[in-house]
Parts: sequence; C-alpha cells; structure tokens
Amino acid sequence: MPAYTPTSDPSYTPTYDPTSYESPTDGPSQPTTAPTTTEPTTTEPTVTRPTAPRTSTTPPVKRGPTDYEVVSRNKLYSSGAMASVGCKESRARQSTAAGATANYVQLRACLSRAWAPYVERAGGTFRVPNLQPFSGTVQSPCGSMSDTGPPFYCGDNDTIYMNLSQDVGYYNKFPESYNKVWARMWMLHQFAHEFGHHVQNLTGILKANHDMRYDAPSRAAELEMTRRLELQASCFSDVFIGANRRTYPITGQSYTQWAFLIGNTTDYGDDHGDAGNHKYWALRGYQTRNPAACNTFTATSGKVK
Repeated sequence: MPAYTPTSDPSYTPTYDPTSYESPTDGPSQPTTAPTTTEPTTTEPTVTRPTAPRTSTTPPVKRGPTDYEVVSRNKLYSSGAMASVGCKESRARQSTAAGATANYVQLRACLSRAWAPYVERAGGTFRVPNLQPFSGTVQSPCGSMSDTGPPFYCGDNDTIYMNLSQDVGYYNKFPESYNKVWARMWMLHQFAHEFGHHVQNLTGILKANHDMRYDAPSRAAELEMTRRLELQASCFSDVFIGANRRTYPITGQSYTQWAFLIGNTTDYGDDHGDAGNHKYWALRGYQTRNPAACNTFTATSGKVK
C-alpha cells in the first residue's frame, strides 16, 4: 500500500523619495542708470511650497502554506461528508486476471465519481488516475516493484499499480466461500487505499508529506510521518466504503470479512501502522464518511504507531 513520490517570509520595505523644498527667493530690483521719478519696482518674492512627501512601498510577498499546514489544515477536511454514488461491486470475480481487472476498472469509475467534487472543493483539479495491473516485476517512474510486495501508487504518473498475483492468488487459494469473500473485501480495500493516495496527491498532501519525510531529523520521525500518510489513505478508503455500503453492499459476510481485515493487518516495515491503529482510522472513515475524521497529521504519536 505504499505511495511513492519521488516560502519566503513577507517583506515590507517602504522606500521614501521625499521632494526637497526650495527656500523663497527675495531680490530687490536694480535701479536703472538714468533714475526717474517713478517709484522703484520690486519683484514680489515667489514661494515654492513644499509638497507632501511621496512614498513608494513594495507590496509584501504573499507566503504560501508550509508543508505542515498543507497536511494538517487542508481544505479537504472541510469538504463535508461523502454521499453515496451508488457504487456496486462488479459481477466479475477475481479468479482470473481479466476478472480482477474488471473489478479495478469498476472501482476506479466509482471512486472517481465519489472523490472528484471533494478534490475540487479542496482547491485541486481532479484527474482520473491511470491503472496498471501487474504480475512479476513492474517498472514505474517511482522505481521497480515485485508482485511479492503490495500494490502501490506512483504520484509521478498518477498511476495505481494493482498486484494481480496477490488478488487472483488470494481468491483461488482457499475453497471456502468466506475466504473468497475476504479476498474480495481485501481487493476493495486495497484499491480504495491506493486511490486515497491519489486524493492525497491531487490535494498537495502527498508532496508535502514527502518533503517532511525528507527533512525528518531521524529515521524514527520519518517512519512516523510515513505511517500518518498510510493510515490516512486507509481512512480515506473507508470513507468511500462507508458511503457506499448499502449499494456495494457491505452487509452480511462481506461486512464480517471487512471488519476482520481492517483489524488484522501487519506492519513489518513499521511504516503503515499497527493493527489497532489501522482499525481505529478505518472505523473513523467508515462511520463518519467524512475526510475530516482522517486528519492523522494532528493526531498524537500514539494513534499512528
């Protein structure tokens, strides 16, 4: 589920260009060489009055938001609760690559309809993500990935890379019907999670988080910032699932398996969050259906372990 992506202070410096003011001149007229009886003429003094000093100011430079402000005060958090877009599960089953891909395509259309207005309200421009199912090793602008790992999102080319080997393999591994339901719910959650990274990318959160990880003072701080990003993507995933739970639907065995998987995740790399915290954020998204509940960046460290 990883996502990969590969300010100036205001100044106010008024300058003054005051006009100088001249002293009044007063000079008597000179007598002529042949004096006459007329009274001597005088020249009235002329006075140049000082004008008000002119000022020239440089307008302050408008500061953009800091990386922390982007992730913690994003307008996405005030975009409101998500309404259902009537999304339904594809009738295709992921027993084959074609069946899994049909599910991906269906989900991409649903998620795009659901998230587009929220990205726009946050000031972003919505783009439908590209989709690349893969088996074996796949090359991306974000690096080479193997199907021994999870699906991933690359912000450099707006692409969701879905692991066919995982989704088809999980579905076909066990014959029990409940295991097949679990595999379907896992695929749903994984795809919606990667789409959550796409939403982060379109709203500036992904890049700001990347910068903050780069500037982190320690490996532990970097990992915590990564967990905040990943737990938020899962929360966004379940905002969508919760909004469309009646039409998909998430009922009966589907709900049972969804509830099981959100609380039974593993985090071998210490970069996605432990099972308890994953469940906490997933439930917040599912129950509220509101991105405001997914602000992991203002949560305590204990909530993102």
